[in-house]
Amino acid sequence: MPGQVHKHHRVAHVLAEEIRTGVHADGSRLPGEHALRERFGVSRTTVRQALSVLGEQGLIETHAGIGSIVTFDGTPLDQQLGWTRALAAQGTELTTRTLRFERIRDAALAAELGLDSDAFIALDRVRRLSDGHGVSLEFSRVPAVGALADLAERGLDGDSLSRTLAAAGRIPDSGDAHIAVAGLEAADAAALHRTPGESFLRVAQVFRDADGDVVEQVTSLLDPSRFQLHVRTGRGGHP
Repeated sequence: MPGQVHKHHRVAHVLAEEIRTGVHADGSRLPGEHALRERFGVSRTTVRQALSVLGEQGLIETHAGIGSIVTFDGTPLDQQLGWTRALAAQGTELTTRTLRFERIRDAALAAELGLDSDAFIALDRVRRLSDGHGVSLEFSRVPAVGALADLAERGLDGDSLSRTLAAAGRIPDSGDAHIAVAGLEAADAAALHRTPGESFLRVAQVFRDADGDVVEQVTSLLDPSRFQLHVRTGRGGHP
């Protein structure tokens, strides 16, 4: 039975990421149970359990004879890859600039995470308001293994790291986060077009799959006037 539990959380996570990144828009209908069974190769019970999880998260409503309707409108700011869309829904337009996207070696990080390989995909992005002021700076590190080894060369799926990881079968099942307030260092302040020493939230997170393997390590610097954090850990918890 543990495997069955993992299956429905994996299905729920993929669908939740697609909803939060706009693949399934607010008010649209999710594919039916049969289509989801075919897509994920799982049983009807697993699909229904996954839909129940999405309902508990406030992402869908299921109606007899109609199906599952997406009810997420992008307002919550608890998904790092939904931030631009979420703020836009509140009338705040952001632009996103990629500062770095390449394969790197980081022996210190590999040792910290307990990995055998020190090869990572580094993705650094800054998000700015229309006046040029940055509101977030994110440093993502993904183990460069398997289908992700050449990710920097072939690019992201739909400009979404979360969607790309899910397509490669790298689905976060649990997360660990450390949150603090720190003054911006000079280089980070320059990237954000902010003042050195200005207070920002610093969120360091490690996401692991159901087998305990590292999916992503990401450090985010967030403008506390624009973000509040809703952190969920455990199965399917990807803050």
